[in-house]
Amino acid sequence: MDKYIAAEYGISVDKIKKLNGYDNVNYHITSEGNDYIFKTYPQSQELNDIIAAENDILLRLAQNDDQKTPRPIPTKDQSYLKSVEENGQVKLCRMLSYLEGTFLGDAIHTTALFESLGHFLASLDLQLREINHYTIQARHWEWDIQYVHLNRKYLPDISDPKERNLVTYFFDQFDEVVRPILPNLRKQIIHNDANEWNLLVQNDTVSSIIDFGDLAHTFLINELAIAITYGCYDKDNPLDWAIPIIKGYHQILPLQEQELEVLYYLIAARLCTSVCNSAHAKRIDPDNVYASVSEQSAWKMLHHWLTISPVKAKNEFRKAAGFAVKEAVSVESLIERRHQHISPILSMSYKTPIHMVRSAYQYMYDGAGNTYLDAYNNIPHVGHSHPRVIQASKSQMSRLNTNTRYLYEGLAEYAEQLLSYFPPELNRVFFVNSGSAASDLAIRMANNHTGSQLQMVMELGYHGNTQIGIDISDYKFNNAKGQGQKQHIIKTTLPDTYKGKYTSAESHPGQRYGKDAVSMINESNQPISVFISEPIVGCAGQVPLPSGYLTEVYPAIRAQGGVCISDEVQTGFGRLGEYFWGFEAHAVIPDLVILGKPIANGHPMGAVVCTEAIANSFEKGVEFFSSFGGNPVSCAIASTVLDVIKEEQLQENAKTVGQYYKSQLQRLMDKHACIGDVRGNGLFLGVEIVKEHTKSPDTKLASQIKNELKKQYILVSTDGPYDNVIKTKPALCFNTLNVDRVVTTMDQILAKRLSRVW
Repeated sequence: MDKYIAAEYGISVDKIKKLNGYDNVNYHITSEGNDYIFKTYPQSQELNDIIAAENDILLRLAQNDDQKTPRPIPTKDQSYLKSVEENGQVKLCRMLSYLEGTFLGDAIHTTALFESLGHFLASLDLQLREINHYTIQARHWEWDIQYVHLNRKYLPDISDPKERNLVTYFFDQFDEVVRPILPNLRKQIIHNDANEWNLLVQNDTVSSIIDFGDLAHTFLINELAIAITYGCYDKDNPLDWAIPIIKGYHQILPLQEQELEVLYYLIAARLCTSVCNSAHAKRIDPDNVYASVSEQSAWKMLHHWLTISPVKAKNEFRKAAGFAVKEAVSVESLIERRHQHISPILSMSYKTPIHMVRSAYQYMYDGAGNTYLDAYNNIPHVGHSHPRVIQASKSQMSRLNTNTRYLYEGLAEYAEQLLSYFPPELNRVFFVNSGSAASDLAIRMANNHTGSQLQMVMELGYHGNTQIGIDISDYKFNNAKGQGQKQHIIKTTLPDTYKGKYTSAESHPGQRYGKDAVSMINESNQPISVFISEPIVGCAGQVPLPSGYLTEVYPAIRAQGGVCISDEVQTGFGRLGEYFWGFEAHAVIPDLVILGKPIANGHPMGAVVCTEAIANSFEKGVEFFSSFGGNPVSCAIASTVLDVIKEEQLQENAKTVGQYYKSQLQRLMDKHACIGDVRGNGLFLGVEIVKEHTKSPDTKLASQIKNELKKQYILVSTDGPYDNVIKTKPALCFNTLNVDRVVTTMDQILAKRLSRVW
């Protein structure tokens, strides 16, 4: 190589050092006190044309003679690109001037330095704006954000399904939000790779930029998106560090409002491009360390980006560029408009409700740009806006949506898939539109099968909003405004081992509660048709049925001709961690199971699973039909929910994170006497708030905790007969960092109360 350089360039090589490269090999050449960069590439006509175009553009930029960009060095025959044979392989090669400076990646980062980065890139783009090159305009590749969709083919190379789905989420967001306005964005040639190892710093200012191999004719705002990505991806607060870059850029080359509207998603798209290509590079060349050098930082920022509301990011970007922030719609006006046509009986959470505009996984975003950690909403079981669920809905809806009077594969396929999670005795399923409809149907089926109308329900149980649902829901009919207990309803005592008749301090409290229930069953003057209960009684304040309770009650119900229903609307689908269904924890098999809420991640769907005998007896009556129950779209979504639970190992996550969550709440209970009990399983937990050193409910304090958590952008709820139980039942993607945030914030709230700072 020394002889070749001397012969072609007339440069006598004193020292040569090989440098890292993504897909080419570079060398640092020292000659008589001067430095150069010698670059070699694999031979191809396409690459030859691109490098020639790059040389043309660098020569145009070099006319300014400000040494901010590399200058191509010609050979003796005035060529800027040559072919050379090395070890039997033909390679392209060229020489560039060497630029002095410290890499931005090695410099101490300050807001002033990042503002200078914005200045520098804007000045560069002003120069590039005057240059046109058809070869660059024709370039169509993965590293140009406008073609981010080309990276979808690398998704299978991301081994972790959770990470793969996160990238898919941001790809989908790009298609939804950015793609419709792409035709309105300014386009020109940009550097397209202003990362920390291509930018040089002198005197605490960005002074020059190298490596123009990623030149692209694309949207101008992409230059800024890329610089922000690499400047901020190792920061704990990336949004704060993005501001000075935008500010500096806008001072030199004013940005347009619509460019700032989509910048959040462009940054996410660049991060996704980076992790996709790193995953692909690792698969095809595991030894190429350079190809994945930034992967860890990119993943870190991508996860952090999810916690930032797109509205907040847009507002901060607008402020950085001097644009006024658009005022959010006031909550008061939204409430007023709602109540013009919607009855106030449809209640809202919190005294000051939240105006939600978007959501993703365990986060929800309000209209003002705040991000809420959703530790409460168990309906989006696998996470808000999960891309697999959305895609299943879109795909099926674009092909077919009809009712069950027609044949389609999805109905039988999902029924088989769902029933595979149940014991063989439960082998028939009826699909409806909600958990309430499922409760209603299950009671009808039970009464039809037994020939009796007498129903035994759980104290403080809740099973839906239909008339039958209210009849069997003590939580509703026993309310001060409720309709009261009807004659065909028997109510059994809640087996509360914290403050009930038999506590956990006594031996076998579950069996003792169970025997009391059996006595009630035996004392009935007519056969009981059905016993219904949740495995953990949610509206009672997350009260689990104690071990031994159902093994007493179920046989007694069946002995006098009745059947047993397990309401798994809230506890099913792996939420309890150890068990996929709550009844499994009690070593019993119900005759009917009610499903709803998470079955389709928020899409309106429910189901009744039952034995063949109950289904057969129901079939002898009038035809059953549900217009939307089990429709193709519902089945496609529900099937995908099961796939995601399995693929992302969410039941195992519910178990491990739930155990950690419960242990941390128990530690909090040891510290604060106002926490009387922590109970539940997996990601279905309750924290009972009491007056200190008693078991008396402290409703006011529970409400204060809930609302203080809301002020800290954490969503929980309160429930129980005295509304004094903090209820937390987040999506199954909840993680230990989320747990730490909830528990630490609760600890701080209670500490302030004790120090009278509240």
